[in-house]
Amino acid sequence: MTSPKKPAGGTAPADHAVTQQQAEDAVRVLLQWAGEDITREGLQDTPKRVAKAYRDWFSGYRIDPREYLARTFEEVAGYDEMIVLRDIEYESHCEHHMAPIIGRVHVGYLPDGKVVGISKLARVVDAYARRFQVQEKMTAQIAQCVQDVLQPRGVAVVVEGVHECMTTRGVHKRGVSMVTSKMLGEFREDVRTRTEFLRFIEANGKR
Repeated sequence: MTSPKKPAGGTAPADHAVTQQQAEDAVRVLLQWAGEDITREGLQDTPKRVAKAYRDWFSGYRIDPREYLARTFEEVAGYDEMIVLRDIEYESHCEHHMAPIIGRVHVGYLPDGKVVGISKLARVVDAYARRFQVQEKMTAQIAQCVQDVLQPRGVAVVVEGVHECMTTRGVHKRGVSMVTSKMLGEFREDVRTRTEFLRFIEANGKR
């Protein structure tokens, strides 16, 4: 399977906008600004390593998550009950401080005649997580993507995240996690459906 191509409409930065050399030079400037001697042995390859890491951490800009959901299956013997994929681990970065956000995502939907391979839901999460993010926005993006492509009767997304911009700087509060949710369709309109989803993912933390 080939990787989905970057989306049109200006949602991803052009690959040629900044060269590899420019990216490495920018890392050298930051190292110097921090007080480092960029000529010492331990830092010789650091700019190249950081640029390579950024290619991995922010690969989501070169992917259209909707393409992951393009292939669906309709031979489900009339199954129309809730489908939930929980505990999808992710790593993202805060767009305000460029610090890591680490957590997990729970995705549920009510199929309307077709389903998608469960690994594709995890890929959608990764595609949005591997960008500079605000957790609230990422939560809405994942839910809306599933809703737009699969057209189910409803979508539910809950995201839990530990923000290093809060634990390693600023207020330095450890052991704190942020929880956001987005409910669409029947999950928003029917409290029983929403409650069932929350029970499935055990959002109250009683594992």
